[in-house]
Amino acid sequence: MPLIRALPRALLLLASVLVFGTAQADDLKDIAQLANQGQQAAALERVNTYIASNPKDVQAQFIKGVILAELNRRDEAIKIFADITSKNPHLPEPHNNLAVLYAEKGEYDQARKALESAIKTHPSYATAHENLGDIYARMASEAYDKALQLDSGNTRAQNKLALIRDLFSSAKKPVMNATRPVTKASEPAKLADAKTAAKPAQAAIPAPVTPTPATQAPAASVDASEDIKSAVGKWAKAWSDQDVEAYLASYSSSFKTPKGESRSAWENLRRDRISSPKSIKVEISDLNIRMDSNTQARVSFKQNYTASHLSQRTGKTLVMININGQWLIEQEIAQR
Repeated sequence: MPLIRALPRALLLLASVLVFGTAQADDLKDIAQLANQGQQAAALERVNTYIASNPKDVQAQFIKGVILAELNRRDEAIKIFADITSKNPHLPEPHNNLAVLYAEKGEYDQARKALESAIKTHPSYATAHENLGDIYARMASEAYDKALQLDSGNTRAQNKLALIRDLFSSAKKPVMNATRPVTKASEPAKLADAKTAAKPAQAAIPAPVTPTPATQAPAASVDASEDIKSAVGKWAKAWSDQDVEAYLASYSSSFKTPKGESRSAWENLRRDRISSPKSIKVEISDLNIRMDSNTQARVSFKQNYTASHLSQRTGKTLVMININGQWLIEQEIAQR
């Protein structure tokens, strides 16, 4: 069975649209906010109306491409980004997102060419360099898998394939990063630059939760503490058992995904990473519970993760909320 069956849905992020004090900028801000709130259909209708009056607006076209991708209308999104790159070859972000969409379809050579174009326009574009590395690894895995199909006793190919399996089963980094709508024609958008720009609309990437000092956080009641420990235990057991459905059921419907990706994209990635290894063992220790309120708690612990070819020990905090008597994960924060 091939190592790479399908690339999980990419992290197509709708981040901030800068406000320049114009009605057009306000319209784009509103459209981006709609999409960030999960109202892609309404956002698409609005952006189509906007583009009808502003057909040359690159920012609006970019946003439309992201929305189409989030709606799984990838071929239409590819057409949008391809059109942007042909008319604005100096902009790296459309090249990068085009590569992400090609990679989702398994068209790795097309993805490679798009990323090389992004890097050619901006050699310091780190996201494109990282994505290109992922593409080369995916292409290598397919080549090694083919070699094993032709010669199952090829130990060199087996060892190399195992190394790549380790890479993509690791939770340390996401697979393929897409970029936000462009803000300036002269340079790629960078998340770190947002604080120096004009006030942006709300971004899709959630801010990390800042731990409340212990002196301000009430301790959990005995009943709540036991219920929370039980919920965390069931979550870890489902992960260890590779019971994907039980694992996903531990998360609330309002769960803040780690990189701001859509819930479906995050679930696809988790399904792949949980089901791929031959075995998984997750052990929890040093568990500590602090209550933010009667319905919200922070659970910190040490996590030992052991899979077929990977062993990791990390610190983790789960922000959990009580919904109808059930404690569910609202946010998951790893400390390396």
